[in-house]
Amino acid sequence: MGLVTKSSKSSGTLADTMTVTMTAAHRGATETTSPRRRSILVVDDDPKIVRLVRTYLERDGHDVLSAADGRAAIAAIERHRPTLVILDLMLPEIDGRDVIRALRREEAATGRGSTPVLILSARGSLGDRIAGFEDGADDYLPKPFSPAELSLRVGAILRRVAAGSPGDPSPATAGSTGEGSPRPPLRQADVVIDRDRHEVTRAGVRIPLTYVEFRLLETLVEADGRVLSRDQLLDAVYGVEETDVLDRTIDVHVGRLRDRLGDDAERPRYVMTVRGVGYRSAPAFAADGDRSSRAFDR
Repeated sequence: MGLVTKSSKSSGTLADTMTVTMTAAHRGATETTSPRRRSILVVDDDPKIVRLVRTYLERDGHDVLSAADGRAAIAAIERHRPTLVILDLMLPEIDGRDVIRALRREEAATGRGSTPVLILSARGSLGDRIAGFEDGADDYLPKPFSPAELSLRVGAILRRVAAGSPGDPSPATAGSTGEGSPRPPLRQADVVIDRDRHEVTRAGVRIPLTYVEFRLLETLVEADGRVLSRDQLLDAVYGVEETDVLDRTIDVHVGRLRDRLGDDAERPRYVMTVRGVGYRSAPAFAADGDRSSRAFDR
């Protein structure tokens, strides 16, 4: 299945919708990949930025793909399934936000695992960053940027991805029953969280979540009804070493998680807001549709 995106109407030359299919010689996409190492796709129309990012990533031992516009980015994602996408927003043909939306729609339609996206953009305002997270980005680094900071952020994302990979026996995923031992699933109403397979199902149907959304849901359910502040959730999702992540980011991710689960913020079955404090998993009576659950949201 190809990635489907709604084109920007600013040029007036593209159709309202289009399907971009994978082609080996797609314009603007280049590769230097090895099947044994994780690949990172860098999408930017500035060759100097691409060369700089490539230098740092290859120094850290990563294989690097590159694409110079939105069309080429979609084709490269479809063909190579990179471990991570570093994405500029102001791209020719199709802008970066449309690339993210197309990727997330395709993942939702196919049930395929979520590809992390790190936005690297000169659009660095608070509104731009929130919009990026709302579209489905996992991290956001404004330009001008420090290549060393980018390298650290990439490493942090890849560690989080590795920690959520099926069969990973690292301390981050090993259960208390023994290193690498299967852990019992977590349950919230009709949602089942398989921590070892990094999968979520609702009424038996798989729900594709990004790493951040999965970790957020897992943390809330593991807390067993305890209220968690935004800072606590940020630490659980991004790690305590991440100090530049906005508190508002958690609200955005909660909103996306609710959309994925078909949850209602006014009558929550899975994630409940505790005004002025943070979030908690919805109690059993709320999951059963008790209207009195709204009292917790006041």
